[in-house]
Amino acid sequence: NPPTPLPTTMVFQLPTTVSSHHNPVLQPNECSSTLFQTIAAPASIVWALVSDFENPQRYKPFVRSCRIIDGQANQVGCLRRVDVASGLPASYSIERLEILDHDQRIFGFSIVSGDHRLSNYRSIMSLHPNGGDETVVVETYVIDAAEANTKEETCAFVDTIVKLNLRTLSRVAEDLAGKAQQQV
Repeated sequence: NPPTPLPTTMVFQLPTTVSSHHNPVLQPNECSSTLFQTIAAPASIVWALVSDFENPQRYKPFVRSCRIIDGQANQVGCLRRVDVASGLPASYSIERLEILDHDQRIFGFSIVSGDHRLSNYRSIMSLHPNGGDETVVVETYVIDAAEANTKEETCAFVDTIVKLNLRTLSRVAEDLAGKAQQQV
């Protein structure tokens, strides 16, 4: 199931308690996008993957390795160093955990430095049970437009990465849900 941009009309309605997280106020040099992914797995399984700040490589294919470099793992404010796969126009990123709300299943991080063009990147992801064994993942990011690119080009590049991450999250979560179902 490829993620899709926010449609003008949708069946899924974001709860008002989290909708403010997905409606950023943009500065003139920033661009933003909100993507949705429906996953055939319970929210508890998806959340276990998403909320593990120390192990994004479980569902982000461009992440080669990750380690906490400051603070306590999975505590708001901690920093991780993410080493990315070779072949990308970067080798590492330093990221801060900004939000980790287990009750509302909201996860957010920002990129604070690295050898890449993702300047002032901030991401919020929320998970929403949609029936018994289905979860809707909503991810919104904000980023400064890269100096050599337009806002549209910057968002198109980031959308490609986020969509791949969401598709991989879907596959991994659905595989885990299938294995859990086999054990019952």
